[in-house]
Amino acid sequence: MPQIFLPLIQGFGLGASLIIAIGAQNAFVLRQGLKKQYVFLVAGLCSLCDAALILLGVGGLGAVINALPVLTLVATWGGALFLLIYGLRSFRAAFQSDKLNTHEVAGEPTRTREIMLAVLAFSLLNPHVYLDTVVLIGSVGAHYPSEERLLFALGAMLASLTWFFALAYGARWLAPLFRSPLAWRVLDCLIGCIMWFIAASLIWSVLYR
Repeated sequence: MPQIFLPLIQGFGLGASLIIAIGAQNAFVLRQGLKKQYVFLVAGLCSLCDAALILLGVGGLGAVINALPVLTLVATWGGALFLLIYGLRSFRAAFQSDKLNTHEVAGEPTRTREIMLAVLAFSLLNPHVYLDTVVLIGSVGAHYPSEERLLFALGAMLASLTWFFALAYGARWLAPLFRSPLAWRVLDCLIGCIMWFIAASLIWSVLYR
């Protein structure tokens, strides 16, 4: 294999190791895939957000964030508040059994604008996203020569693109399982728990760091 592709592969490997984890963003993508609503829009917008953050990180934004802790503090509190509210929506959805079969619950984003805002919130209001894409990937990418740095960033972006579209469109294989209202109730409770756990961890990191 040509040496020139090594940064691309290393970027893909690092990006994949960071993004393939249970989190608020992935839970939202999975749920939209199961519902078969705005699947391409959700996966594409998540990928674009990651790509922009990775480019900013490799371009040097990570150093700026480290130098201005107030940015991290604002993102932490904003992300925690958003996750608490969305987690509450998930718990409400789990107990509205009369609407489980349609998979549309009052308060859930159902229109294009609402879906886009939800994706942007999940992608940009979680400080962990900045830690992974901007700070970590950016700091690793900074060690590469300038001619290889873009290939490294491209590999990380490709990992993000592959994961989000695989998760969103692969969710349809689980669709038969979610024909049962009970399965949706369990999923919504699980998503709510994930949201609140991440929110609690963000608040803990501010109060007890």
